[in-house]
Amino acid sequence: MTALTTRTDTASKEEPVPTERTQAAPDSPRPPFAAGLPALVAWHAERTPHALAVADGDTTLTYAGLVSWARALAAHLHEHGVRPGDRVALLMPRSARTVVATLALWWAGATCVPLDPAHPRPRSEAMAADAGVTLTVGDGKLLESVALTGPSLALPAEEPLSGSRAAAPEPGPGAAAFIMFTSGSTGRPKGVCVPHRAVAELLSEPAYVTLTTRDRVLFHSPMTFDASTFEVWAALANGAAVVVCTVERPSFEDLAQQVERHGATVAFFTTALFHRLAARRSRVFSLLRTVVVGGEALSAEHARRVLRAFPWLELVNGYGPTETTTFATAHRVTDADCDGHVPIGRPIAGATAHVLDGTGRRPVPDGGRGELWIGGSRLAHGYTGLPELTAERFVDHPELGRLYRTGDLVSVRPDGNLDFHGRTDDQVKVRGFRVEPGEVEHALRRQPDVDDAAVTVLRPTPDDARLVAYVVAAPGPVPRSGVLRDRLAATLPAHLVPDEVTIVGRLPLTPSGKVDRRALAALGTGDGDATPAAPLTPLQQAVADIWSRALGREVTQPDADFLALGGHSLLALVVTDDLREELGVDVPLAGFFAAPTVAGQAALVEQALLDAHSDLRPSAQEDTDDQ
Repeated sequence: MTALTTRTDTASKEEPVPTERTQAAPDSPRPPFAAGLPALVAWHAERTPHALAVADGDTTLTYAGLVSWARALAAHLHEHGVRPGDRVALLMPRSARTVVATLALWWAGATCVPLDPAHPRPRSEAMAADAGVTLTVGDGKLLESVALTGPSLALPAEEPLSGSRAAAPEPGPGAAAFIMFTSGSTGRPKGVCVPHRAVAELLSEPAYVTLTTRDRVLFHSPMTFDASTFEVWAALANGAAVVVCTVERPSFEDLAQQVERHGATVAFFTTALFHRLAARRSRVFSLLRTVVVGGEALSAEHARRVLRAFPWLELVNGYGPTETTTFATAHRVTDADCDGHVPIGRPIAGATAHVLDGTGRRPVPDGGRGELWIGGSRLAHGYTGLPELTAERFVDHPELGRLYRTGDLVSVRPDGNLDFHGRTDDQVKVRGFRVEPGEVEHALRRQPDVDDAAVTVLRPTPDDARLVAYVVAAPGPVPRSGVLRDRLAATLPAHLVPDEVTIVGRLPLTPSGKVDRRALAALGTGDGDATPAAPLTPLQQAVADIWSRALGREVTQPDADFLALGGHSLLALVVTDDLREELGVDVPLAGFFAAPTVAGQAALVEQALLDAHSDLRPSAQEDTDDQ
């Protein structure tokens, strides 16, 4: 079997969170997929106007409130020049207002181009330029601090009181909902243009995951990550509620607290984050009914550990590039699946899957390995401003129609499920993010003291994937690894900055003259410390022990730097969780990265302990009987 097809056909800040989902309007047929997401949200607002739609801790919005605010804001945008067909960038922290603003852009006829406040300004500038953005809207303070070039508009913090509330025209069948950027091998990110119809078909009454009107879906991913499409619009396309995690960089415990606080029942986790939570048997699983994972191959060991500890949990393994609208295939994972490799499932919601040979024309024999090509009605329009790349990846097959070439190697099991076997090119996944090594290599080669560079992924442990760069220095002074990382951090998002940079004399090559990426690992990494270890205080030793476990290497110096030793955001979550469990202090991630040395974090721990036990301060007044 080589071709697979499956198809599924207002409140204020003071308002209490609604709990009833009463029907207030006569039944009307669900809008067709072509009507897009705004029509689905409006349909639910007519049926259950008082049902909870969005909550972020400060603001709760019913469906009626969400639609009212979004329509008023759409009129406000129109008054400020936004017209149908415009591409408008959205720069906002994750909140209920983010959901309102996105819906308003769509009702104004615009395509939303989400920008991440955490990305360096040059990255956001390049994305806006490549997307053909005519205006950037969002939070006023954020717009002022980032100061992007081009026109901008600060959105009102409250629902606009003026402006027309007339029903906005629905987007056309081919109208674009989002332009989302992925890593590009040529040195620039690629903007994927995703149509409304594709998103609506994926999320409306999904058969691959349980989602009811009583569910609450946790929104904790960046808006620039296509998982946020599921987190927000799967809820609102089905009359459920979006509950927003407003902690910018949530720790493991923050996630559990947010799920518990909001009563979330459904959550998406990147596979790497799921593995970390599973290894720690996080209490977050005891609070949820459904967990969807995706981004990398799912570990059978971790899946089994969670399913046996939390047998009620629905665990869904999702697969799909952004070009196929978030998920193209999915599989509900059972304990029996964990006896071997966990499959990525069957095509869902209008997608088709074809396993073809190297020519891209002929199907491989049943059970054989081939490249996965995705077809059906949920393909993106292509890459904005890149017609040649669009033609290369989105191909009109003479028999199967328009297909997207994924570059993933798969095989089909006798039961029709797909198994994933790796890539046909150099693209890698790191902690759920898609990384084209060529983009990072391009940024390194632009440095004046770098002659050549190669980037790959090393896995010191099954749970840890590290992006590692090997650099050949140009003639002259040899650049320091930390300096190169700092330069990259000024232009690339965090997930594209190598966790380690190693200076080498030359890069290993294959007989054909290409970089031998398999041989790169033999070069080692720049993890050696030439300076002798300085003595550690008892508290510094406790911190160093926790670091050593997380990093998989001995940490012996007080000035050891977490990032220089190969640490990254996911390992930071592990460390902060261990600090909380073993030393009894909560170190926020912002504080963690502000003081990324052993000595710096020991000082944070000491301060936290003193704050928690003020009677231990030397300056605390002693009790007296002079009263």
